[in-house]
Amino acid sequence: RHAVCIFYLVLRALDTIEDDMTISLDVKVPMLHEFHSYLYQPEWKYTESKEKDRQVLEDFPTISSEFRSLSKVYQDVISDICHKMGVGMAEFLEKKVDSQNEWDKYCHYVAGLVGIGLSRLFSASELEDPIVGQDTDLANSMGLFLQKTNIIRDYLEDQLEGREFWPREVWSRYAKKLSDLAKPENIDMAVQCLNELITNALHHVPDVLTYLSRLKNQSVFNFCAIPQVMAIATLAACYNNKQVFRGVVKIRKGQAVTLMMDATNIQAVKTIMYQYAEEIYQKIPSADPSCHKTQQIVASIRARSLPRGPLASRHHYSPIYVSCAMLLAALSWQYLTTVSKAAEDLVQTGEN
Repeated sequence: RHAVCIFYLVLRALDTIEDDMTISLDVKVPMLHEFHSYLYQPEWKYTESKEKDRQVLEDFPTISSEFRSLSKVYQDVISDICHKMGVGMAEFLEKKVDSQNEWDKYCHYVAGLVGIGLSRLFSASELEDPIVGQDTDLANSMGLFLQKTNIIRDYLEDQLEGREFWPREVWSRYAKKLSDLAKPENIDMAVQCLNELITNALHHVPDVLTYLSRLKNQSVFNFCAIPQVMAIATLAACYNNKQVFRGVVKIRKGQAVTLMMDATNIQAVKTIMYQYAEEIYQKIPSADPSCHKTQQIVASIRARSLPRGPLASRHHYSPIYVSCAMLLAALSWQYLTTVSKAAEDLVQTGEN
């Protein structure tokens, strides 16, 4: 638990550097590349940041001291992920997300690496089997599914803030400019583009189910499973929904609490995935260009998630349990948001 907290603070500090638009690129790029080495420099700190989270940089000697007090196995994981993420952030400073492969790569740097790092920490702590940390493809998919969901859902918010993360390879088939999808006269094409990206994201669900099926520790399972069921619920709400281009699409609070309470074992998660896959299936327009691909991946998800009975976890829970579940979900979503949001702003800076 201590290692996970330090992991978060280190990545928060890395993000703060990347997010600070007052740092010139000729200074920022070397800092991102070398940031992992600052973990072993007791006196290193950065006091010129203007970001709201600058305290993590100003007090970095405290963070790095705690880092160096960790077991070497934890230090190695955190340092390695920090290094790879810094290099990836620097790569996308002046690079647009053009192809679907680049979309995967970008999401890997800002979210997949978080999943890989956490998985390696889970295994290093012996809370989970070694395979959880060793199978980086599955851990990466966990992060990609969450990040793609955020990018899809946040289309309008990102547009209003001058950011673009939908891959050009996809949206260019539906509009001349990504911003054109928000125009009322283009809504039909916009929804088709949306559906294609959701179909892309759904391809990570089989990996998510395999990953979760390997987890043995209840706290780790809750920590990992709750954001994933939130994500598929969000995609189901967004699928074929014009509102994505008009405002914010969110799942209801009551729905979120129910998901938190139910997602406590693999069979319950499979049932939830099945239900939302079925919801998407019922909304697939026959004229949608991606309809056959969507039907195929939904069929695959349903085949892997066939319910074996009623939700095993749908019982009455104490307020303490619900509070803990909500805290786990909040922490999980915060990992993804805080580790990746800063990267998004800087990609756009490089384009301007």
